[in-house]
Amino acid sequence: MEKHRFNGKTKEEALENAKIGLQELEENLIIKELSTPKGGLFKSKKKEIEVIEKREVVKEIKNYLIKLLKDLGFNTNIEVKINEGVPIYTIYSDNDSLLIGKNGKNLRALTIITNQYIKKEVGENFKFLIDVNAYKEKHEKSIIRLAKKVAKEVATTKIEAKMDSMNSYERRIIHNTLANNKKVYTESEGEEPNRYVVIKPKE
Repeated sequence: MEKHRFNGKTKEEALENAKIGLQELEENLIIKELSTPKGGLFKSKKKEIEVIEKREVVKEIKNYLIKLLKDLGFNTNIEVKINEGVPIYTIYSDNDSLLIGKNGKNLRALTIITNQYIKKEVGENFKFLIDVNAYKEKHEKSIIRLAKKVAKEVATTKIEAKMDSMNSYERRIIHNTLANNKKVYTESEGEEPNRYVVIKPKE
């Protein structure tokens, strides 16, 4: 992943030089202002920036995943799609279930490791998603179906229902799914890592 340096009399001028030099829009660049070394009395004070193209970061994440998974013994194929500016890496492997892990535990660990690597390289958080054979999409749909089913039962019986413990991502899916439901509402209760959602009837 190539890091470019540009300078100018001001940060704005350095940025303009970067956009011209790389033929890119500012929104497609990650910009870091570098500290200017203290010069002598007659030395000009220039602003220097370090610039990384976001498309290079997208490639770097894919390359990192390929190498990491190969070192772990997986044979993989990785597809990259951009959805609303966020790259989504879908991994197809010779052992998807092991790569996903119980309740997605291994997949979450893979995401955390990759995020830490990229943050170290880029110097800031870079938003991306990692999936294995559309596991997250299928899992999300199953949670939505379950939430709607339980909500219907609660609305009929007027008895609140406590769901199994879930991580914050899964709980958020349930909250969002039932946010506009006229007959029930949701609350998260309990302590991590055993926090869960309770679906309650509205008065």
